[in-house]
Amino acid sequence: MKAIISDIHGNLEALRAVMDDISKQNVDEGIYCLGDVIGYGPNPRECIDLVMDCKLVLLGNHDQGALFDPDGFNPAAERAIMWTRDQLEQPTEARQIREKRWEFLADRPRSFKENGNLYVHGSARNPLNEYVFPEDIYNQRKMEKIFTLVDRYCFQGHTHVPGVFTEGLQFLTPDDVSMAYKLDGKKTLCNVGSVGQPRDLDPRACYVLYDGETIRYRRVAYDFDVTVRKIYEIPDLDNFLGDRLREGR
Repeated sequence: MKAIISDIHGNLEALRAVMDDISKQNVDEGIYCLGDVIGYGPNPRECIDLVMDCKLVLLGNHDQGALFDPDGFNPAAERAIMWTRDQLEQPTEARQIREKRWEFLADRPRSFKENGNLYVHGSARNPLNEYVFPEDIYNQRKMEKIFTLVDRYCFQGHTHVPGVFTEGLQFLTPDDVSMAYKLDGKKTLCNVGSVGQPRDLDPRACYVLYDGETIRYRRVAYDFDVTVRKIYEIPDLDNFLGDRLREGR
């Protein structure tokens, strides 16, 4: 069984809580991270250091934004990524440590295929930037194009909204499936949710356990007030980035 996480966004408290929860599960195939380790949150360096031990880490759009000029970000997200970049360049740390983090981010793949499964940050069509929202089940043309690029199962993040998309154009929330979805061989998209910034009105961190047959969602409580206070103390991080953690939005 593997654990699949995504969208940590510099939230160290959430990541530590999730890692602790994973350590109590029967995860023998490692942790797969679908990107956006940084951006928005107050602890980018520490989060990068923690995910270096994951079996797979993909590139997310915020990770790319730190490496290059951020493109298509709203003003608050752009300020946050510029602050994040500055944190990764802090001269108070040894040059070898700084270079190791930058090299790690630069080496991240945009997608990964394994045993008929596809792992991306955004979508099968645009692994880095395309959002697949629950309401896209009503956009038949878009969904059909995405499904044609999937051999069997695709795991993704980016929207921070967990749930399963079926080829029959259904979207099933974790609650709809009682936190577990039995796969039947038909093409399926799985959004694993967000560790560090959930947006489904549940403030708990979210990730997935996958054993090849069943997707199991996990929700993990953490002390988000600690993260919120850190964000409030950083002028370049909009207070809203902290406020939203309390409500999962």
